[in-house]
Parts: sequence; C-alpha cells; structure tokens
Amino acid sequence: MPTDLAPVRRALISVSDKAGVTAFAAGLAKHGVELVSTGGTARALREAGLTVRDVSELTGFPEMMDGRVKTLHPMVHGGLLALRDNPDHAAAMAEHDVPAIDLLAVNLYPFEATVASGADEPTCIENIDIGGPAMIRAAAKNHDHVAVVTDPFDYSTVLAELDANDGATSLLTRRGLAQKAYAMTAAYDVAVSNWFAQRLGQNYPERLLTAAEKSVELRYGENPHQSAAFYRDPTDGRPGVAAAELIQGKELSYNNIADADAAFELAGELNGLGRPACAIIKHANPCGVALGGSLLDAYRRAHEGDPTSAFGGIVALNRPLDQETAEEIVKIFTEVVIAPGATDEAKAVFAAKANLRLMLTQDMPEPAASGRLVKPVAGGYLVQDRDAGVTTASDLKVVTQRAPSTEETADLLFAWKVAKHVKSNAIVYAKDQRSVGIGAGQMSRIDSTRVAAHKAQDMADAAGAAESFAKGAVVASDAFFPFLDGLIAAAEAGATAIIQPGGAMRDDEVIAAADERGLAMVFTGQRHFRH
Repeated sequence: MPTDLAPVRRALISVSDKAGVTAFAAGLAKHGVELVSTGGTARALREAGLTVRDVSELTGFPEMMDGRVKTLHPMVHGGLLALRDNPDHAAAMAEHDVPAIDLLAVNLYPFEATVASGADEPTCIENIDIGGPAMIRAAAKNHDHVAVVTDPFDYSTVLAELDANDGATSLLTRRGLAQKAYAMTAAYDVAVSNWFAQRLGQNYPERLLTAAEKSVELRYGENPHQSAAFYRDPTDGRPGVAAAELIQGKELSYNNIADADAAFELAGELNGLGRPACAIIKHANPCGVALGGSLLDAYRRAHEGDPTSAFGGIVALNRPLDQETAEEIVKIFTEVVIAPGATDEAKAVFAAKANLRLMLTQDMPEPAASGRLVKPVAGGYLVQDRDAGVTTASDLKVVTQRAPSTEETADLLFAWKVAKHVKSNAIVYAKDQRSVGIGAGQMSRIDSTRVAAHKAQDMADAAGAAESFAKGAVVASDAFFPFLDGLIAAAEAGATAIIQPGGAMRDDEVIAAADERGLAMVFTGQRHFRH
C-alpha cells in the first residue's frame, strides 16, 4: 500500500453550487467521515438525512455580518494548515483543541454569473467570496495532508479513491486537486480584478489578466512537431468557433480552428448586407466570397471565385445549412463547414462524409462589436481593440471626377468588407457582389494587385469566359496606394472603380491617374491592415 495515503476523518463542506453535494457527502459519511458545514449547505445535507456539525459549533463563534464572517477563524484554518507530522503543530492543535480537517469541499459565490446578470454594484460586491478562497488556498498549500475539492466533477473521483484506499486519499490526487484549486481561485481573482478595471474605465490595466479554460488538447499545432491546445475565454460571449458545437467529423486541428475563426468572422462581416453569404478560407485568407439569392447560390458563386484554392478549404455561411447547399459542398473535399445551424436533412447529407467537420453556432458575430486581441511577441504581448470599423455608403468620399454608379458602390462596399479580412497587403477585385480575384499577404501592393488580377484571369479561364473577370470589376485596397503603379495595374486589368483609405503623400497623383483613365475612386479614411 502506498505510504503517502492521508486518511479522511473530518470534512468541511461549504458550496455555492450544490449539484451532487448530497451524494458526495453521503459517500464520505459511509467511510465514517464527520461532516462540518455552513448555512445553506448544512441545511441541504440535513434535509438529505445526513448528520452535520455546524461550523459555528466547531469554532465556538457564530456566523455574523450577514455571513461575511463564518469560516475566517483559527479553528478552521488551523485545522486546514496544521502539518500532521510536525510535533510543534500537533502540540498547538492539542493545546487549543484545534480539530484536523482532512478534506475541504468548497466552491465560490457566483461572482461572474452575478455580473453577467446585470446586477447592481452592491450585489456584485456581496458576491465576492472571501472565506472560500482563503480556505481553498490554505487546504491546497497543505496538500501533503489535506484534499481540497473545488469542482463537483471531482466528487466521484475522490469517492472512488476513498473506496480503493480504505478511506484515504493519495498524494498524487491531492496534488492534482491543489493545482486545480489554485487555478480556480486565480481565475476568480481575474474576474473580480477585470470587473473593477471595467468599472474604472481602464481598457489597458497595469496587468493583463486572463483566465481561459482548456477546451481540448490538440494533436499538434501548426506543424506536427509543435504541441498545442485550444482554450476558451468564459467571459467572451462572442458567437464563433469557441462556442460552436462540433456536430460531426474528425477532431479539429490547430489550423482548422484558426481558419474557421477567420472564415466565420468574414461571414459575420457580410451578414449585415442582408443576403445569404458564403466565405471560403484557405490558410487564413479568403479565396472565394460571395452573396447570393440563396445559400446554394452564394456557395456556388464563392467556389467559382477560386476553385483550385477552395479544395480542402473552410466554408463559412451566414444562414443555417440546408440540404441543397450541403449536397453541393460534399462534391469536393472540404475540411470544415461552420454555420449558424443546419437542417436535419443537411446533417444527413454530411453524415455520409465521416471526416467532414460540421460546426454549428447559435448566432453570427457582430462586426462592430468591441473586444480585445492579444498577440504574443518575444518577451511580451501586443494588445489592441478588435478592428470593429464598419464603412457605409455615407462614409465614402468621392475624390475623382466620376462618381461610382449605384452598382459600383454596392460592389465597392462588398469588396471593402472582404479586404478587411485579407492579410495585408490586400487587394480584392469584386463584381456583382462576389470576389473575382484576391491578392493577399504580398510584400508590395503592386504584387498583390498583380496576384489578384492573375486570379481573376484564372477564374475566367475556368469558366470559359472570353475576357478576365477583372474587366468591369471594382477594386478594394486595404491601405492607400503609395505609388501610381498599383492603380495603373488595376486599370489595365479592366477595373472601373476603386475604394481605398486615402492619406498617401501622392494621393493627388493617384487621383489624377484615375481621372485620366475614367475610373471612379472613393476614400474611406480608414485602413484595415491585417497581419
């Protein structure tokens, strides 16, 4: 038998979340464990027929100040912190009649849920737990002798160990419970600290605090030699990958999750245009994006934008997946489909493709919603607001002699939304509310322009068209044209209108070149670099 076993003779149970606590306490009592409890927990255990000793009887001191003071007492903390194998500690316990507490089961006041409910400040403050974290930290510190249980999920594990070890816990289990306990109290403090920072209007407080929860360990990261895991931020209610349900398909990879996030954010950007939309992503960049008269139409139009790149891509939709669209998607190899719902018929179609991953969300992300992005760099983090900039027709400034037509304006705004989600330098050709050529991530803007024009020609060739799909298209540039070459290349490809932020030293030259070629050009006054 292991020599690190610690028998459990007395347990203090005080929980806010009472799920499973009576069964757990009954399991402890079966091993002859004395149960000590407080307030509502003691009442629940007694109603279940269990014998419970009030903590006030243990301490010889009544609960007071509306329960703010009840477990903050030497009789409790001495019983949790005393080293059982230290003669001086044992002598102090004997002299002061401090009873040993061998197991602590505590979870905390629901502070985050209270805040999320919209409660007022005094109510939120009353739900900041003090005694609970103090006991948890004390028990976790003394894990050589004390087991601390902070998650109802662990009740069955602890009871199984007591059954296997004649009423004792192992050191390995106690260490694991202690680690989990410290993580829980740390996350709790993060929630409280961030709430205070928000109340004080501190967007960037002195310490960057997060308390993400591990969702799953991944097979590997971007490459097989890299380990990886996926964490969820429980405070971020934004619809998307973290909250999505994987309905079917293989386990998600690191790259699947990153690409699905990029795709769904773009689909959310397009959702405000009021029509079915589809975004197909490859390596975090859009390769085909379109609106349509139906979801099927939107998917087909997006796929036609770059069918070569779409192979093995990520498909994001802004409407629930229907049977007809599902039947079209499964005609080629697709890694992931993410949508705000799916019909039973669509799910049945996908069920025949066991490896195809289907992720469903409850809603679409709102592009204008605030939020924070964190990027690690060597030795630190870059933190910024989400790019929540949204441009409408009223924001456009016509800078050329010719103003864009109504159709061109609609395409310009569509292309601008897509360009926001393309890695810089970004150039997007669009026509009839779909992308016809995308140039992404090039080191110079002229190179991105040429890549986009090349893609437009490839699209035309695949369709058997007589001329490039760039002919008659509009162009979006995520940042200004620093030189004339990018605009000239777009004009030579057949573009008729351009949308860009403006603000370059050579804006006048660029505008003059547009006028010479009969192009319409509008400035947004806002760029969308995406690194």
